Amino acid sequence: MADITRRLGLRHLRGAPTAHIRHHRSGRLVHDGPGLSFWFRSLTAALSEVPVDDRELAMTFHARTADFQDVAVQATVTYRISDPAVAAARLDFSIDPDTGAWRGAPLEQLGTLLTETAQQHALDVLARTPLSAALVDGVTAVRERVAAGLAAEPRLPATGIEVVAVRVVALRPEPEVERALRTPAREQIQQEADRATYERRAVAVERERTIAENELASKIELARREEGLVEQRGTNARREAEESAAADKVRAEAEASRTVRLAEAEAARSVRLAEAEAARAVKLAEAEADKQVRLADSEARRTERLAEAESARTVRLARAEAEAAREVGEARAQAQAAWLRVHADVDVATLHALTGTRLAENLPHIDSVTISPDVLTGLLAKLGAGDRE
Repeated sequence: MADITRRLGLRHLRGAPTAHIRHHRSGRLVHDGPGLSFWFRSLTAALSEVPVDDRELAMTFHARTADFQDVAVQATVTYRISDPAVAAARLDFSIDPDTGAWRGAPLEQLGTLLTETAQQHALDVLARTPLSAALVDGVTAVRERVAAGLAAEPRLPATGIEVVAVRVVALRPEPEVERALRTPAREQIQQEADRATYERRAVAVERERTIAENELASKIELARREEGLVEQRGTNARREAEESAAADKVRAEAEASRTVRLAEAEAARSVRLAEAEAARAVKLAEAEADKQVRLADSEARRTERLAEAESARTVRLARAEAEAAREVGEARAQAQAAWLRVHADVDVATLHALTGTRLAENLPHIDSVTISPDVLTGLLAKLGAGDRE
């Protein structure tokens, strides 16, 4: 559709490259061509827009074959308008000067013309073709007949239309007929599958029989070999028993000989050990006697030395104790004399206090003291008397 804009009472049209524009003003052709752009007055202008690009027209219609079976045909026709002037003269391609839209429906008219023409030729060829042949070669026959019919149709060039290509997409019978036609093929396929299954089962049975025969022959051969193996095992067992008896006899003789030799060796060793033990006992007794003598001598000498040392130590201790006692006595005497000299000049009250202090030091530990009223009265009386004096 052309693009039309308004400017100050004028109109401006801009067409597409695939649209052929024809502009008449007062009955005279002013502009003619694709992709035009121009100004015009809407009151004096007559505009037509003819598409010149390739267009696809899909069509579906029903036809009847020679054996009176209904089939559906799906086809597509590709066409273009080769002569826009003729098409604009034969069909209404005029557009509104304000909106640019077609006033009529020219493309629908072209579609109806092409569909009816193609349908006419398709019906003609299918009416003389049975259903089976139509399903096998009908697509090609219908396409060729429709293409030839459209090419020979005089009305299309007179309208400026050129058919580019014709394609028949499908040719289908009714669903019930289609299922019926599929049944023999399905049955044949099923028969082929069943035959293949039976043949496979027969081959499997034959192979199982061959396997069973081979297993039976293998079992017979194994039984025969087992019989020979049992005989060989018996022979081997007897030979092994004989060899074992001979080996046991040799082993017993060797064991007896070894036992005799061991007994003789043990006896000789016992004699040697007894002699060696006696000699060792004699040597030990002599050594023990010498050791006892030496121990007695050393013990006597040690006892003598200890007695001498003990007597000397006793003398030294007695002397030291006597000297210490003498020194202690002298120290006590000097301390007593000094104490007496010190207390000779002290008054009687001080001596009483010192005496009480010394007495308190030598008394046992007292936790508590209970003073009776009588004792307290006497002490207070003595204290009062002392104060008066």
